[in-house]
Amino acid sequence: MLKKLYLYSFLFVCAVSYSQIGGKYTYQFLNLVTSPRQAALGGKVITIYDEDVNQVHFNPATINAEMDNHLALNYGSYFNEVTYGTASYAYTYDRHLQTFQAGINYVNYGNFEGFDENGQPTAAFTGSEIALSFGYAYNIPYTNIHIGASAKLISSNLDIYNSFGGALDIGALFIDEKNDVNWALAIRNIGTQFSTYNGTNEKLPLEIIAGVSQELENVPIRWHLTLENLQQWNIAFSNPARATSSFNGESTEEKVSFVNNALRHVIMGVELFPKRALNLRLGYNFRRAEELRIVEQRNFSGISLGFGLKLNKLKFNYSYSRYTLAGNTSLFGLTINFQE
Repeated sequence: MLKKLYLYSFLFVCAVSYSQIGGKYTYQFLNLVTSPRQAALGGKVITIYDEDVNQVHFNPATINAEMDNHLALNYGSYFNEVTYGTASYAYTYDRHLQTFQAGINYVNYGNFEGFDENGQPTAAFTGSEIALSFGYAYNIPYTNIHIGASAKLISSNLDIYNSFGGALDIGALFIDEKNDVNWALAIRNIGTQFSTYNGTNEKLPLEIIAGVSQELENVPIRWHLTLENLQQWNIAFSNPARATSSFNGESTEEKVSFVNNALRHVIMGVELFPKRALNLRLGYNFRRAEELRIVEQRNFSGISLGFGLKLNKLKFNYSYSRYTLAGNTSLFGLTINFQE
């Protein structure tokens, strides 16, 4: 029964986490994008340093005083009944202690029909997971280097099975003000299970991410480049649908080239009018595009787009991400500025 529960939950999470990396660890929902802005830029952007309090989920070093008294709420529906939401709030106690942040990530997998090992119907069941986080960042005196950390408490419930764990995210950000370039590095999900589902301790989805972004001098555009999953070089896999067959019926699996594997670490995004009331965003995730594309058919997997609209104290964000012909995702977000 437990294997069936894992199958149902990880079917969703692996698809959103872009396949093979997603199936090896527990608490995979920690790697889901946390806001429409992140999703529209391809996911996992760690270099944004402004009032957007959502960025803390992927790099705690981005916590800053501009986020003071900002509350962000995000919601999306993935693949039928699965719903996902996040919340983030930042508060500046004083200029000496700088800014603290608290957040919530939540996913509900919906309802499933239960069956025993003989295929006979049993009771229906559901599953959900939640993570509570608390973060803090520090600007090293007389430098443009920011460091931060975020501690997370994690709870997972899959039918009658449950698990409890903890994790730590650490990050660094360097801001080159002269050239308007941000460089960042984040190590996420360093942690363990405090209690397991069935007595077997499983690894958390540790990930190392690097990123750089720059706002162009004479054009209202900021580009973002992210390198994901740097803790593991070979993240490609052979797609059985792309295997070739000889005249005698022998099958040869697809060979993934060095360049193809390298590109699967790359996420690119562009923001148009990043500092204005209306922002337009476009992103491309190479790994998602390669792993979810259909052979001999163009389905535009890996592309994402969205916008942000600011109206006084409110900012509305929306993103649309292309996964497959049968499954795409829209995320909605609202940020409230209680400071103004």
